[in-house]
Parts: sequence; C-alpha cells; structure tokens
Amino acid sequence: MDRQISRGARLFFEETFRGNGRTCGTCHPAGNNFTIDPDFIATLPDSDPLFVAEFNPALAQLERPQLMRSFGLILENLDGFDDPTNKFVMRGVPHTLGLQVSLAQDPTQQPMPPAEMTGWSGDGAPGTGSLREFAIGAVTQHFTKRLDRVEGTDFRLPRPRELDAMEAFQLSLGRDRDFDLSKITFRDSNVETGKSLFVNGGGDPINAGGTCAGCHGNAGALNALGRNGNVNTNVEDVPHPARSIQPFPKDGGFGRTNNGDGTFGNRTFNTASVVEAAQSAPFFHNNVVSTLEGVVAFYSGPEFNNPRPGPLRFNFNETQRNEIANFMRAINTLQNIDVATRELREILANRRDPQQEQDRRLQTALGDTKNGIRVLNEGGIYPDAVTRLTKARDLISQAQQTGDAGQRRSLVQQATTTLGEARALVATS
Repeated sequence: MDRQISRGARLFFEETFRGNGRTCGTCHPAGNNFTIDPDFIATLPDSDPLFVAEFNPALAQLERPQLMRSFGLILENLDGFDDPTNKFVMRGVPHTLGLQVSLAQDPTQQPMPPAEMTGWSGDGAPGTGSLREFAIGAVTQHFTKRLDRVEGTDFRLPRPRELDAMEAFQLSLGRDRDFDLSKITFRDSNVETGKSLFVNGGGDPINAGGTCAGCHGNAGALNALGRNGNVNTNVEDVPHPARSIQPFPKDGGFGRTNNGDGTFGNRTFNTASVVEAAQSAPFFHNNVVSTLEGVVAFYSGPEFNNPRPGPLRFNFNETQRNEIANFMRAINTLQNIDVATRELREILANRRDPQQEQDRRLQTALGDTKNGIRVLNEGGIYPDAVTRLTKARDLISQAQQTGDAGQRRSLVQQATTTLGEARALVATS
C-alpha cells in the first residue's frame, strides 16, 4: 500500500495529464494544507499554472482571475459545459485531509445518491460519484488546453491504475479516525465550555437551541446517522463582496435541477469537517467568511436562523462564539499533534523504509506541528503547549537535516516525546 500511496503522490503533484500544465497539487498544495487561499496565491509567480487563464488566450474564460486572486475562488462547471457563459459557479478549494472519515454516502440525496459525498455540494465527481472518479472530473474541468475539452486533444484522462493510486494517496492524508469528544477534557476552561456549547447547544434563551454536533458528530463531517449529509444553510443568501468586483451566478448546490432563476440544484451543500477548519480558512463553499468567529456568527445570524423553527436556532453571544472558535482551534491542534506523532512513530517502526519515504513523513510531521503552533497562537491559547510544539518543530527540522541515521532516530524519538507533552497540556483523553 505504501508503494501505491507514493505513486499516487507523484501523480497528484507531478502529472499534468497532457493538459495545460496544472496538476492536482496546483490547487491542493501540500505546503498549504492541500487548499489555496488569497494569501497563498499572492506568493505564487505569475507563471504558475494556476494563472493559466491570464497568460493563455485559449483559456481566458477558464477562470475569473480577479476573483481567484482576491477571494481564492475557482470557476466550476458542475452543471455541465453546454452554456459556459452562464452555467458556472465560483467555489473555494476544499482541502483533502481526513477524507477516509468524511465521505460516507447520504442515501437521502436524490435522484441518484453519489457513492461518496465529494466536493462542496456532495456531487463533485462524475460517474458513480466516488473519490476515485473525482480526478476524471478535475482533469476535464481544470487541466484542459482549450475550452472545447476534447479528450485526447486537450488532455488525457487518468488510467484505472492511476485513479487507484491517487485515491489511495488522498485517503492517506490527515487523520484516520474521528475523535470521541465525550472522552476529551480540555485543560483551558473556556475551551471546555466551547466544547460543551458545540455538543449541547444552548444558544437561544427561550428555545432549546440547536447543536453544532447534530451535523458535525465529534466535530467531524458525519451526522448521528454516520452520513455526510447535505444541508441548506442559506449561506448563499449572504451578500458576497466578490460580486462587487465581478458578478457571477448563485450556486444551487447539490444536483442539476433547473430552478428557473439561473440556479441549478437543491440549495444544499456538503457538511465539512470541523476538526481541520482552523487551518483551512476561508470558509463555506464560496469563501464568504474568513474567520472561525465569523463562521459561528453566521450560524447565529438571520440567513441561517430565520427559516428555521425555534428548536433548531442558534443565538450564541460574542463570548460563546469566541469559546466555540477556540474549541475548534484546540481540536484542530489535537489532530495536528496526532498526525505528526503517527508519522514519526512510523519512521521509528520502519527503519528500513527508503530515505524518500522517511523524508515525506518528516515533512508531514513538520507541517502539522507548524500548523498547531499557528492555530494556537491565533487564538492566544495554550502558550505552554506552543512552547513544547516549538521544541518539537526544531527537533523535526534537525532530523531532516542530519545525515546520520542514528542521530535522526534519536531526534525523532525526542520529537515524539515532546509532542506527547504538548498534547497533555492541551487536553486529557
């Protein structure tokens, strides 16, 4: 399996499928948590394949460059290529972390439930709608040399074994299990209160108030039925500042039902995992919110609440919104520590792995450790844990640089221990 994952990684980051120069890693770079945002985009040279619509006249309508650079939005023809001028939506790039615990089918989606709930609307893949087939749609949409999109001329589609390998690679990214929030106690009392609000609700003083965990069980992407259920949150009704720069159609969400108002779909969107949220801003399918506090505020606002009966409403005050946001940062950091620790333990357990494999694991561990530091610093929480994470980061960096195998193992072991110390400072479980 490791060999297949490694092959999938090479395809993901290097294979252009005889297209316009883009790879999967163009929009899902490992160095930016497998997503892109305006700050990251601003670091890229103008020759980057992401900007192919700006320097290839044949692809001038492939993207909306201003919206991409300012808001991280990518043009998608999810409802077909027959009317590319009007039949498109603008969406952010979803990260590809924790997919193996986030894609469970929701059979209530009709007329044909996808095999797996992929993409922002849950129907992002062609064919049966599986993660394996997602690459077919991605190559056709984003890799083409011309808007004619003729297979064999404008691109080649991935072969079956390539699809298998890329699926295996994507499923290997991030965490491999959901948390059990009932067994986790955060050492910061405000963060623990945020967890309680997330799990138990308590927003509206008159009504019972909804619960975040009703859709995000254990802060993941699955609901109580184990489904990645689509929901209409009415987030499309929030005025989008991008439309002041350039107008674009509203996003109809799941399906291709023509609503007669220029939208296609049933207005529902996929439930995203909360665990990785703090490291993958901006938020929602259209990047309309840029902060965690803004996300919680949306769920206390009129667009989400006005159409809903009392028992499902949220009314979190500012203090509660901050507590929930910092809970989201803390659970994200636990995920960072767990993934980094897993990668380091794999190095210790498999000393005969090729150097390239060890290097990949060290880089993953380093990236997650850095994410944990940044996320905690953004919330101003757990300074002692930040100190331990910083030490772990330095140890991992030293392990990357040394050519002595014995010294590398010693540094990896020290980093593993230090990560454990940092985790114990954040929560008990």
